[in-house]
Amino acid sequence: MATVAIAATDGMLHFELAMACEIFVRDPSGLADPWYDVAVHGPGPVRIGRFRMEPDGGLDRLAHADTVIVPAVEDIDAELPPDLLDAVRAAHQAGARLVSLCTGAFVLAAAGVLDGLRATTHWAHTEALADRYPRVRVDADVLYVDNGTVLASAGKAAAIDLCLHLIRRDHGSTVANAVARRLVVPPHRAGGQAQYVTTPVPARDDHPLADLFPWVMERLDRPLTVEDLARQANMSSRNLARHFRSATGTTPLQWLSTQRIRRAQELLEKTDDSVDVIAEAAGMGTATTLRRHFNRTVGVPPDAYRRTFRSAWPSSQR
Repeated sequence: MATVAIAATDGMLHFELAMACEIFVRDPSGLADPWYDVAVHGPGPVRIGRFRMEPDGGLDRLAHADTVIVPAVEDIDAELPPDLLDAVRAAHQAGARLVSLCTGAFVLAAAGVLDGLRATTHWAHTEALADRYPRVRVDADVLYVDNGTVLASAGKAAAIDLCLHLIRRDHGSTVANAVARRLVVPPHRAGGQAQYVTTPVPARDDHPLADLFPWVMERLDRPLTVEDLARQANMSSRNLARHFRSATGTTPLQWLSTQRIRRAQELLEKTDDSVDVIAEAAGMGTATTLRRHFNRTVGVPPDAYRRTFRSAWPSSQR
């Protein structure tokens, strides 16, 4: 029986910890035999979010597990417990499979087990992870990364995706799909898919671009150019680029492309329209153009993206 040890220390987030317990503790109707033997290990009674928890055993037990899961930490700037880092290193040296969920990547990085490897974390913290641990090859644009024995996921939904990926590796697609159906989540999202990040827009009504964003969103089906946006905003293309960079962290063209992809995602999820129709509605012109940009940005073709969502959600819930 494969053993799964979930690390628990003060300052971890309860969602990722509880989610890992929910996914790995419950056998999906006897489809996998044997199932996982799961335990939570910590230094003693710990506070997870607003809750107090009594772990099953000490952190030294991590080194005896086949898989060690490190949930998210709430404060990435707080000092990480030395005994947790020591336990993670010991588990790694013992040959355990290490898995970080969301900001749990900071624990693996601090323990040195991510050196030279690809990793990811929640999109809001990828820059901090890369700056703090330059030996880690941070990939900000994926849901999760599988290095074989060291794996890392992005934010909360991506953590579920990674756990399902582990079950698929261990027990096959039938079992992983059964777990996904029980959780009512998509059965499979490839790790290479982009994190679903909404490009920020100005929160202030008096921002120079405040009126431009809704104007663009109403016209995504049209062949807009940067010059069109600058003309509507009544400023030069150079000024437009400067305000865009300040407000969104990206260029007008990149922002526009992201909004077109997100419009295509919404239509793929919610309608039965053909890829040709969706390409036109998203301002991509042709299905060929949409497929090229969609695959490059999201990591999977539009048809595969639609199948993932449609296989998980009944038509009444779409």
